[in-house]
Amino acid sequence: IQLTVYLGKRDFVDHLDHVDPVVFVTLTCAFRYGREDLDVLGLSFRKDLYISTFQAYPPLPEERKPYSRLQERLLKKLGQHAYPFYFTIPQNLPCSVTLQPGPEDTGKACGVDFEIRAFCAKSVEEKIHKRNSVRLVIRKVQYAPETPGPQPTAETTRSFLMSDRSLHLEASLDKELYYHGEPISVNVHVTNNSTKTVKRVKISVRQYADICLFSTAQYKCPVAQVEADDQVSPSSTFCKVYTLTPTLSNNREKRGLALDGKLKHEDTNLASSTIVKDASNKEVLGILVSYRVKVKLVVSRGGDVSVELPFVLMHPKPTDQSSSRPQSDEWCSDNELTSAPCSNFSQDDDFVFEDFARLRLKGMKDDKDEDDHFC
Repeated sequence: IQLTVYLGKRDFVDHLDHVDPVVFVTLTCAFRYGREDLDVLGLSFRKDLYISTFQAYPPLPEERKPYSRLQERLLKKLGQHAYPFYFTIPQNLPCSVTLQPGPEDTGKACGVDFEIRAFCAKSVEEKIHKRNSVRLVIRKVQYAPETPGPQPTAETTRSFLMSDRSLHLEASLDKELYYHGEPISVNVHVTNNSTKTVKRVKISVRQYADICLFSTAQYKCPVAQVEADDQVSPSSTFCKVYTLTPTLSNNREKRGLALDGKLKHEDTNLASSTIVKDASNKEVLGILVSYRVKVKLVVSRGGDVSVELPFVLMHPKPTDQSSSRPQSDEWCSDNELTSAPCSNFSQDDDFVFEDFARLRLKGMKDDKDEDDHFC
């Protein structure tokens, strides 16, 4: 028996009110919180957040739904032994997030991932063997909202011992929503009516990752920072705009940093901010990512004065043409994994099927454990 899975895409967008539908067979959302080589004595450092299994063959009559255009063309190409299926990713599941491994870590990285697996068995409860199954890793992603929030601002006033005058710090960002790779402008305004001197100004962008497992724990990691020897003397004011750009390229050595889930042979970026519509069921939230800019004034013999500015870091929503790529049937293969051009299906109803051409990639080895097929 030869078993093949065809998908029109790997990324499935979380629109907050629904998630793009998937083809079949078994969809699993899992949270791995430990290295695979630490799985000993029958203990697995993995928690399945969601599992849904549907019968692929023989087809169930009550499961029949109208075919999509992609399915119609697949049926035309594959013939009578092709059986279309449907299911939907629940909207309350977390997005795909990977925790950056350390240099000594091996095996699958920790984080939340989605996988669909097709397998041959006498029953759903039967143990799945690699030799009679195929699997594909997919992603659940979110895009930036079309309407950003209000401009982040924060201020604080600090009084010092034995002094009736204070130091006032006000900071703001030029906007609330930033795209990955976009510089962040931080406006800092200081009114120093005290007798203290501000010696330095420190600006940092921090990533916060709430790990919702058996209990919720928060981890923070600086992803961009600037330290300036800007001084503010007593009875004076100061105003300056600082620019920071948080990128993964400057943080690849930081173990545990949250990254957007990636597919094989692809690079990724810092994890996007998580937009949660319903946070009541914390058991399936996985990893929640947020960002803040921290502005800190180092005051001579007076301690530090600081404020934090939350902001959103995400990818922009693709244009209509790119976001509808799978639905338009113009994407015939994983572009980063094959050198073959896609067929223009607006002129020809035929498909070009290709296995992932891993052997053509320099420095890449074929993965015998995963038999991926795209159309």
